[in-house]
Amino acid sequence: MALRIPKAELPVTLRENMIAQMGAVPEPVEVAWHSPQMTEDSLIFGQKIAEWKAVDEQLKTFAHMAVAAQVGCSWCLDLNYFMALNKQLDPVKASQIPRWRESDVFDPLEREVLEYTEAMTNTPTTVTDELAASLLKQLGAAALVELSALIGFANFASRVNAAHGIKSQGYADNCEIPLAKRTGTAGVLSKS
Repeated sequence: MALRIPKAELPVTLRENMIAQMGAVPEPVEVAWHSPQMTEDSLIFGQKIAEWKAVDEQLKTFAHMAVAAQVGCSWCLDLNYFMALNKQLDPVKASQIPRWRESDVFDPLEREVLEYTEAMTNTPTTVTDELAASLLKQLGAAALVELSALIGFANFASRVNAAHGIKSQGYADNCEIPLAKRTGTAGVLSKS
């Protein structure tokens, strides 16, 4: 699939900063730059989310990856897998996110966070009272609020990228453990 919206010309300073930070200019930024205000606001919000500390970094990263796998945003999945390794998170677990239901590497809390992520990402959402109560008990109110907002932002980013036809840029190509392929349609509601 090709980009559905052409890349916009970025200001030189922004282009240089992106290359310095990430080694390349992220295609989502190049496409979104047709609306500089929206792009800047989105980048700022993403940076603010990274500063939130109530939720464990591994749980946040895995949640974002689970959204990307479910929505079909290979760019977000690729980048977050690469970032997980740079944050020194568990590479085996990170590699298994697309097939977390079949994998035996996740502990019970991680499984519940991934289940909650899928339930929030479903349309309509399928979060149960029991699942929310269990996570509230284990994580606390502040962490559950932050986790929910992070999942909402991951849905925003993943859905926008997928709609724009943005695909992986190969950030994770050199990672030691390959990223597993998504299996089945777990978390996706069937069309009736």
